[in-house]
Amino acid sequence: MKKFFEDIKKDIKFKGAGPGKKLTEESSHHEVVQSSSSKQNRRPPSQGAQMAGAAALARIEQQPRPKVHTSQDAIRNQVKKELEAEAAALAGKDNAATAEGSKVPVKDRACLSVSGVYFTCPLTGATLTKSEREAHIKEAILMRFEEDAVEASVMMMHTFNKDREKVKVAVDIISKYVDNICKNPTEEKYRKIKLSNKVFQEKVRPVDGSREFLQALGFISVMFPVEGQEEEEEFLVLPEPSSDDLELMKEQRDRLLRGEPVRAQLDRQPQAFRPSPNAQRFELPPEFYNLSAEELKKEQLQRSDLVEKNAMLRTKAMREKEEQRERRKYNYTLLRVRLPDGNLLQGMFYAWDRLPLFFSFVRESLVDGWQPFELIAPGGQKLQESEEATLVECNLVPAALITFSWDAAVQADIAAAGGKSPALLKPEMLENIRSLS
Repeated sequence: MKKFFEDIKKDIKFKGAGPGKKLTEESSHHEVVQSSSSKQNRRPPSQGAQMAGAAALARIEQQPRPKVHTSQDAIRNQVKKELEAEAAALAGKDNAATAEGSKVPVKDRACLSVSGVYFTCPLTGATLTKSEREAHIKEAILMRFEEDAVEASVMMMHTFNKDREKVKVAVDIISKYVDNICKNPTEEKYRKIKLSNKVFQEKVRPVDGSREFLQALGFISVMFPVEGQEEEEEFLVLPEPSSDDLELMKEQRDRLLRGEPVRAQLDRQPQAFRPSPNAQRFELPPEFYNLSAEELKKEQLQRSDLVEKNAMLRTKAMREKEEQRERRKYNYTLLRVRLPDGNLLQGMFYAWDRLPLFFSFVRESLVDGWQPFELIAPGGQKLQESEEATLVECNLVPAALITFSWDAAVQADIAAAGGKSPALLKPEMLENIRSLS
């Protein structure tokens, strides 16, 4: 096929060379004119032609070749898939940006209580938007193959595949491979995996990262003849391991069993504000909502109906059901804590985060966070750090202003002993204190 395309190129080049001439003719001037004219008339290939050529070359490159595959081949293939997916998503990103702009114009972003929702990659520390996080984490995992192929392939299996049950099945099968090898290290049949095997084809191969993990264990790709078949088949084969190799393989298997998906962490965007009468005013970006723009518009139109319903006599169960439905509109919540000196501490959370996590955030922002304190929600509800209730269950979604106070009994003891009132926010928080707009 490659030769076929090369012949076509030669034929086109020959036909475009111009009229023939005798070798004895004086042609230097003619050649200059012809060359100049050719350059002027020559136009760059159209975008369609370029794409067609690229596709043809891609098809040639993808022809099966009788070579041994390595883990580096697998990594390059995976990177190629990621780049193709990234390129395909560019248009979608532009459309998303346009849609987002239609919901909240860029000029209005400065008026929001928080500019948007951001995440932190646990592998690189980069700050990412929601649309960037998945591709960035995948790229970071693929880059890890150079440092630790076992760790990278474990992260790949647990992160790249959405179906957790399929991942568990593949992990169990690979674990069984390792167990059989460790029990029978000298028997070749246990160190040889036929890739056309039904179990491997249906349970292991479809899980991204499974082959990379086997190759990280030491399996290599080898083509073997199969009785009754003309063509050879691919096998993954492990050279006979030493006792040290077997111990290492068990550790690597355990790493696979303990593996967890790599997830971007919500950036809480901790921020301190000076005392303000606007403390209870929240302007949230569209990312907070678990609804589309069309659904949000519909909700706004139904508000008048909701007011009418509230005036009706309803049972407690009806009210609770409606409240739960209302809370499910939001993915995140923005919480502000009013401190005794009037300053405000703000942080972002998932709607389903639990109270102990919120208390930890407040404590870590204080100089004397080790001292007991109380948090009072709107309406006078005292929040309990020991409770595992979610923020949405405590009616703290999509935003709330919470009152902070030191434990009264402890403060009385400190005052009686002649001690000073505890300091509040840490210096690094006060360095970046702002005023609410």
